[in-house]
Amino acid sequence: MMRLRDITPRGLYARSLLMVVAPVVLILALMTWYYYSSHLAEVNRKLAQSIARDAALVQSYCDGRPDLPVDRDQLAADLDMTFDCARVDPPGGGPRLQRSFAYRSGLKEELETRLGVPVDVSIDAASMLHFRFPSASGTVEIRIERKRALTVNSHFFIVWVIISSLMMLGLAVAFLNQQVRSILRLSEAARAFGRGRDAPDFRPSGATEVRDAARALIDMKSRLTAFADQRTSMLAGVSHDLRTPLTRLKLSLAMMEETEELAAARADLDDMAMMLDEYLTFARGEDGDEPVPLDLAVLVREAAAGFGPHIVVTGPASLEITGRPLALKRAVNNLISNGVKYATEVRVSLVSGPRAAEVHVEDDGPGIAPERREEAFRPFARLDEARTQNTSGTGLGLTLARDTARAHGGDLRLSDSALGGLRASLRLPH
Repeated sequence: MMRLRDITPRGLYARSLLMVVAPVVLILALMTWYYYSSHLAEVNRKLAQSIARDAALVQSYCDGRPDLPVDRDQLAADLDMTFDCARVDPPGGGPRLQRSFAYRSGLKEELETRLGVPVDVSIDAASMLHFRFPSASGTVEIRIERKRALTVNSHFFIVWVIISSLMMLGLAVAFLNQQVRSILRLSEAARAFGRGRDAPDFRPSGATEVRDAARALIDMKSRLTAFADQRTSMLAGVSHDLRTPLTRLKLSLAMMEETEELAAARADLDDMAMMLDEYLTFARGEDGDEPVPLDLAVLVREAAAGFGPHIVVTGPASLEITGRPLALKRAVNNLISNGVKYATEVRVSLVSGPRAAEVHVEDDGPGIAPERREEAFRPFARLDEARTQNTSGTGLGLTLARDTARAHGGDLRLSDSALGGLRASLRLPH
């Protein structure tokens, strides 16, 4: 079923402009139709009646009525027309007269009704109307200026209506530009805030509602920043406080005689230190890593090289984007590391799309069931599946990678790999 929103523009500017243009065009069309079909037709009808009355006086004069003045020139001057009572055409039928839209004004019908004889109405090259009709004295021809029978300046009305409508549309477009510009600035600021960037030039502007929304956005950004800073400080303090006893335990174990139990204890302490580092990395997010133009292809190849020459990267040699290099490299490292942990073959491919660049990391491991993939993104989640058995880690790799992707305006998705395992697709806008 066809809906109105299926045929109307989707953008706010286009919809607002349509709301202004459509009524103006409709009113202009209705006014034009009324002017030509009613008002203009009535004016032309009155003119035709006046001319028909004057033509009746000429007919009476040519027929020799005694109650009319006998001075032909005086009668022509009073009626503002010229006439011949007994016109004789030269050989060949006289000059060819062009047919005119005078028929549409009702002039011919008014003349024939008033005079009671057939009347031929035509217009010549000099814009003079000619009326010919038979009488007792012969063929009577009356000549008048066209402007007496038809309103020749009617198009001025339409021109002025169009000019005034264009002026109103111009003012409306200027007003819409100002209002929509404020909304676009708000959208750009929200997008920047969502990617972890600042918008120092952003100020609330526009209508009151838009200003309120801008202030709410700034307040929300301040609150989120304060919350993130508080979380970072708290976890940094916890990490620092835990590192001290861990260091003392490592020193104590180092002074003891080497045994299998001591080796296992050292391994546990190393795992705890690694967990603290990952917790702190998760808490800090991308602090201190500012967005800069970078080559994603070079960054991915550098990250893959750290895992050995068996990790092959395919795709374009260059992919220019803007992002935080440390955060992106950490995210790619996490994806490749997950593949190396759970599979024997890992492939990395780069794809350059029209709006975004994509990094695909595929493996031939056991994979993750579709209904469990969203759970894999939860912080510290460890799925009781083949991908988490006999492996170390905190369960933050995918969480950090997706947080990084979304902070850049992209996303991270999991799907089935052509190798039979898991495929992680990191999408980043250009």
